[in-house]
Amino acid sequence: MTAFLDLSDPAFDVTSDAVHAAREEDWYAETPYGWAILRYAQGQSILKDRRFQQGNARWPAQNGIHEGPWAQWWGETLLSIEGDDHLRLRRLLGPAFRSRAIERMRPRFQALADELIDRFASRGRVEFVSEFAEPYASRILCFLLGLPDDEWPAVAHWADDLGKSFGVNVRHDLPRIEAALEGLAGYVDGVIADRRLHPRDDLVTTLLQAHDADDALTARELSVSLVFLAFAGMETTRNQLGLALQTFLAQPDQWALLAERPDLGSRAVEEIMRVNPTVTWVTREAIEDVEFDGLRVPRGGIVQVLSHAVGTDPRTMGAAADIDLTVDDRPLHSGFGGGAHHCLGHFVARTDMSVALPLLARRMPDAAPDGPGEWLPVSGNTGPVRFPIRFTPEGHR
Repeated sequence: MTAFLDLSDPAFDVTSDAVHAAREEDWYAETPYGWAILRYAQGQSILKDRRFQQGNARWPAQNGIHEGPWAQWWGETLLSIEGDDHLRLRRLLGPAFRSRAIERMRPRFQALADELIDRFASRGRVEFVSEFAEPYASRILCFLLGLPDDEWPAVAHWADDLGKSFGVNVRHDLPRIEAALEGLAGYVDGVIADRRLHPRDDLVTTLLQAHDADDALTARELSVSLVFLAFAGMETTRNQLGLALQTFLAQPDQWALLAERPDLGSRAVEEIMRVNPTVTWVTREAIEDVEFDGLRVPRGGIVQVLSHAVGTDPRTMGAAADIDLTVDDRPLHSGFGGGAHHCLGHFVARTDMSVALPLLARRMPDAAPDGPGEWLPVSGNTGPVRFPIRFTPEGHR
């Protein structure tokens, strides 16, 4: 009998023993949101299978939300659209997120990380989300978009509430989500109007110029895209940094190795994304009837590739439920999605986290959780809301 995993239950943990047990029984399980894919080989195959498209466009309807500003906006984001419109948007947005452009920003990321750590290094305690992860992710995003650095708290607040779009409590949180959408969209539209009058060397001006070209962004597409980039880029990186600390502090030998070997920062990011990703499942929708390895998915059927389950599948990864920075040949994880909808900002996330994590390890070598903190449900998009950490203050070691 096929296992059932209740992904709609906020108390359900997609990294739990129940998921691992279901993975041993079969490569898939049933859920309220379609079938969950639990093994690496099948998960990777489905992410590349052209008989499936991104399934996120159905998310509002799956939660009983069929109209309103958020449902409309969600259906217009890069995450939801398909075909030629999707390819056109990626082509126009892509140049700002290429690896060479982001790599040149590495010294700026490092200076920002050190600046933030300086504020609490001598204290020996930090609330990691509000004092590091959120300002770090938000200020980098403001820099990328050309927004004033001192306005990051407002952008972060809107992005945090809009990030609840990915949670299993989305229907309950809808008033906050729509208020954040209105606030962030209004702010972004103001920035767009300013750049029309006062062009700068930034992403908004670049996209405005693209908007004025043939077959380019409409005014609505430009607004929707910038709001999506602002909230998605901040929220996911902030959450992922918190999850990285959660994992590393449970494996102090790996934390010590990262402090000693900062060159392992990039590998640390890949290992964290493999075992403890903020995006806990990647959605696909069948665009035709699909027969796949004994499972029949009808046209319109939804599958959810569970990122942790496939990333720790012992059939592919061996005994690799924990991170190990000494392994350099892991198969590709699904933390950034896959196929045509592979995360547009993955170079940004990979670079800024690979800078921050070694610095944190060096400057907080004996870091440990200072209480349980407060955490989002371990499903949908997850991460810490509050994560207090203690360590020996600098100058007292």
